[in-house]
Amino acid sequence: MSTMTAQAGLPKAWHEVAPQLIDVAAGRLNADLVIRNGRWVNVYSGEIIPGTDIAIHSGRFALVGPDASHTIGPSTRVVDAAGRLLVPGLCDGHMHVESGMLTVTEFARAVTPHGTTSMFVDPHEIANVLGLAGVRLMHDEAMGLPINVWVQMPSCVPSAPGLENAGAAIDHTDVAEAMHWPLIIGLGEMMNYPGVAAGSAAMLSEIAATQAAGKTVGGHYASRDLGLPFHAYVAGGPADDHEGTRMEDAIARVRQGMRAMLRLGSAWYDVAAQVKAVTEKGIDARNFILCTDDSHALTLIRDGHMDRVVRHAIAEGLAPVTAIQMATLNTAQHFGLDREIGSIAPGRMADLILTSDLAQLPIETVIARGRIIAEAGRLTQEMPTVTYPASARDTVRMARPLTAADFDIAAPSGAARVRARVIGVIENQAPTRALECELPVAGGLVGMDRAADVCQIAVVERHRATGAIANGFVSGFGYTIDCAVASTVAHDSHHMIVVGTNKDDMARAANRLREVGGGIVVYASGQELALIELAIAGLMSTERAEVVADKIARLVEDMRACGCTLNNAYMQHSLLALVVIPELRMSDIGLVDVTRFAKTDVLIGTE
Repeated sequence: MSTMTAQAGLPKAWHEVAPQLIDVAAGRLNADLVIRNGRWVNVYSGEIIPGTDIAIHSGRFALVGPDASHTIGPSTRVVDAAGRLLVPGLCDGHMHVESGMLTVTEFARAVTPHGTTSMFVDPHEIANVLGLAGVRLMHDEAMGLPINVWVQMPSCVPSAPGLENAGAAIDHTDVAEAMHWPLIIGLGEMMNYPGVAAGSAAMLSEIAATQAAGKTVGGHYASRDLGLPFHAYVAGGPADDHEGTRMEDAIARVRQGMRAMLRLGSAWYDVAAQVKAVTEKGIDARNFILCTDDSHALTLIRDGHMDRVVRHAIAEGLAPVTAIQMATLNTAQHFGLDREIGSIAPGRMADLILTSDLAQLPIETVIARGRIIAEAGRLTQEMPTVTYPASARDTVRMARPLTAADFDIAAPSGAARVRARVIGVIENQAPTRALECELPVAGGLVGMDRAADVCQIAVVERHRATGAIANGFVSGFGYTIDCAVASTVAHDSHHMIVVGTNKDDMARAANRLREVGGGIVVYASGQELALIELAIAGLMSTERAEVVADKIARLVEDMRACGCTLNNAYMQHSLLALVVIPELRMSDIGLVDVTRFAKTDVLIGTE
């Protein structure tokens, strides 16, 4: 990867600047920046302290107290907070940059004006396409940014061996190697929870390599079973989990010494139910963390990032300071970084927000590493420009153009109707339902049932041009016309997912993505309605966040025009191949029953 502009580089370590910080605090050296007359949101004590000054030097807090006038010199920049609140920069404890359809740099450019100054990213999407080399590309890109981006080494590539075939694989030797990279903070979400619970040597060796490096193991327990499988999983070492959807999920995790990560993404609304563990049951909030997991560019540009999550948590009854703690100090402590980030306190990196209202949280000024980086929703410091190498492009490899016949599902001989397993989409949640429906047969082929909201889904292999296509049925999108949506974002193995009511449009959509090298496209009655080109690994755009957001808005609008009323239906579409979240999924090898972690037949009675 090459850069066209100077990189920000990593901040200086505390020990390199400690003498200067001490001198500033004592009045022997002038501060670089002083903020006066603010209200300090102290996440350690839970107080809001009025009349606070902050002195900053070398990108770190030197003094936080009632008077910093003795640190001001001729070259010191002075900002009058005028009674505004001084809030630590927000941290996203678990997220996937690729879900934004943006590069790391462009994602940072989109979220920094929203007050996010630290991100903990798990690049397992690009890892499934490009392997360790893809992770390194994103890691090295993060090193050049003026905000903090720590990287969790992907743990499960592929996410469920034997149930899908990814474009690459990662094992414990890759994990051990990555633990020495500067920005690697731990192991990404351990999605193979049955493997951990069963004592899989492969999974435990990755966890062991991470713990030997003194780093944090991310969790992913997507089952609702809080019995023995859950206890076995916790015993395997994961330190957090973001897959809870119920209050009892959050309570169970915290009681077992895990951090409960409550997510609000573009389509995942899991904060409201779980935050009741704190607001209604009185569970100690110190082990709760707010995160986004998956947010696409339209959400980032239109609604915000971690500021959106904090506002939502407060609206759900959480005390404002507690919500701030869950998005700052709690996250920092979880990753062992509370001497670096997560609070406004001496020695920490000078990441903070100025806001006039803690509950509504308008992000008025953002300071990162001691520099004013955004004001009034706009960046005041540009991000580096990056170019991904050719090896990260042209990753959509299909043996040939597809035809409508590629999506045929043959019925048993002589059948007039069949009973089929159908993936049931649940709005605003990652899990699906295992449905059963009777479907018509014509000409020996199983048909769809538009009136019952049952259309077809296909996963098209796109990494090695094997020609493999797995077909099945899905319900919940509500499409009412001849249409199809295709995407090369297909968590986690990232083949191509095609969902449609019309096989000709399904073929057109798939072939269009083959032509452009990846992305998302909507077809209706033979016409292309919307297209988002994702040239980098078939996952990320080379365009600016605002451009991608506009294209997503068009995509959402055109999916609605096809009859879909789901909130953020595209995000639900992209997870239909995620074979580590129950109940039914479609992978490149066929329909998967995730409750049993086994392949199953689409048609019932044909086993």
